[in-house]
Amino acid sequence: MWKQPFQVVKANVSSNPRTWIIIGLSVAGIVIVAETQRRRRRSKAQIILREPFLEPRFDLLPFPQPPPPAARQPLASLTFAISDIFDVKGYVTGFGNPDWAGTHEAATKTALVVTALLKNGATCVGKTVMDELNFGITGENVHYGTPVNPQLQSHIPGGSSSGSAVAVAAGLVDFALGIDTTGCVRIPASFCGVIGFRPSHGAVSMIGVSPNSQSLETVGIFTRDPSILHHVGHVLLQLKSVETKRARRLIFADDLFQLSKVPTEKTVQVVTKAIEHLSGYQPPKHMNFSQYIASKVPGLKGFREESVKHQNEIFTLKALSSVMLLLQRCEFKTNHEEWVKSAKPRLGPDASDRVRAAIDSTHENVKTLYKVRTEMRAALQSLLKDDGILVIPTVADPPLKLNTKKGQSSEFNDRTLALSSIASMSGCCQVTIPVGKHKESPISISFIAFHGVDKFLLDTVLDMYSSIQEKVSIASHSSPLPDTNDNLDASELLKEKGNAAFKGRQWNKAVKYYTEAIKLNMMSSTYYCNRAAAYLELGCFQQAEEDCSKAISLDKKNVKAYMRRGTARESLLCYKDAAQDFKHALVLEPQNKVANLAEKRLRKLMS
Repeated sequence: MWKQPFQVVKANVSSNPRTWIIIGLSVAGIVIVAETQRRRRRSKAQIILREPFLEPRFDLLPFPQPPPPAARQPLASLTFAISDIFDVKGYVTGFGNPDWAGTHEAATKTALVVTALLKNGATCVGKTVMDELNFGITGENVHYGTPVNPQLQSHIPGGSSSGSAVAVAAGLVDFALGIDTTGCVRIPASFCGVIGFRPSHGAVSMIGVSPNSQSLETVGIFTRDPSILHHVGHVLLQLKSVETKRARRLIFADDLFQLSKVPTEKTVQVVTKAIEHLSGYQPPKHMNFSQYIASKVPGLKGFREESVKHQNEIFTLKALSSVMLLLQRCEFKTNHEEWVKSAKPRLGPDASDRVRAAIDSTHENVKTLYKVRTEMRAALQSLLKDDGILVIPTVADPPLKLNTKKGQSSEFNDRTLALSSIASMSGCCQVTIPVGKHKESPISISFIAFHGVDKFLLDTVLDMYSSIQEKVSIASHSSPLPDTNDNLDASELLKEKGNAAFKGRQWNKAVKYYTEAIKLNMMSSTYYCNRAAAYLELGCFQQAEEDCSKAISLDKKNVKAYMRRGTARESLLCYKDAAQDFKHALVLEPQNKVANLAEKRLRKLMS
């Protein structure tokens, strides 16, 4: 039937070349339209949600309030959101993955923590996006999109409780709930510039929450207001309103602030100045926390990588984070192996890798993992008791850009999890407090108190918060005055004194002399490089890196500066940058054996 018309068309086309042109343009147009639609479909998978809530939206109204003269409920008129990991009667708990939602029935009961908030007057306005199966710390979700970080729209919000953090940061709710397993509340709180609270492990009911790793996870709270955190914390923790007052001991983990590239003027000094005029605070103390843990948690020795055993104690925390991830994998496998194998869920690349690692894990060392957890709890109890607060940076780096490639995020994960593993593995309570911005990125500090003293920590935050924010404002508007003195002879004399002190292993004295020399002559690459060597001996790796960078800016051929900066960066777990420094040293000195060995070692670590 169609053969004859086709032959007519063929004849007409053969006799008229213009027809071929028209056909070609038509085909090209069809191809272009198809490709455009394909790209649009592809881009839709990467579209970032303009708001953090999932559909269908719903309102859970508070329980009826008692009539006057009864006291008003503590959370009356407050709104909150919850991650899609909490059960709500009549709704399917999605756990961040559509295949999970498609293979599970609607919940028959509402999670106990949600009910407790409703009973105390709060209104729940919906569920929020989260990382798949509560795995991950970026907040990116290939199925539901990534909630926009109100502070940095082109960067990740942090996860896994990304939607709840964003809902609070954007002012859409008064507070929100998430689950903190490996930092899943503290990290997004830091990246979105809000308060984030991880209660003591086991202190808040987990009934009605989809489990990932029971030994690590706990309900967490996001808010912008410390007084709201105080009220919500009291409700969920069922705290007594009166408690014996005791002086507070702040302990700064100096070695952990070395991991952060934020100047201590914006973190450590802000907190130190905030308590100067507050009553009930002892003079702050400083310590090398990694060294303390290395001596108090012997179970970690077997998890330190052979290739870096000669390195500083910061690798102890990297080992601690490795134990945390191994424990998470073991428990996730116990909880969900059967479902993963039967449902064969579609997972994003990051979630797929984590789930595969969990399912492939063995339980050979599981007792050792729990032993480390017990030792960490004891170590923190010995250090903090019931009146101590450990002060650390919440995260080491600013939030990554959206859709960062996997290879570029490995160092970010190592450094972030090294810090978050402290509370996760000890079960201690931790609160993240925003302290302004650095280079446009939100920054924060964290307070950690021992397991079970949550009220003490919440009271401390309420007491200090306004003073901290006042000092943040002052720090953001102040800048150091330049020192201009050009006495070269005096600076050389000070340098020689610094060299003598260095040879005598008097590192602090050497730093003092080199610093005085730099004040007199700020254009000497050698002075900065020498001071960096002394800082390395003291374990002040951030300062050493900064000094070496300054030395290199003054002298691009300073091999020692590249070597020392490489050492500092490796100690800060920045393997890629460290390897580049050692490679540069090899370009300048091809026979440098130390640089050659270091570059090979780092290549092995990165692989």
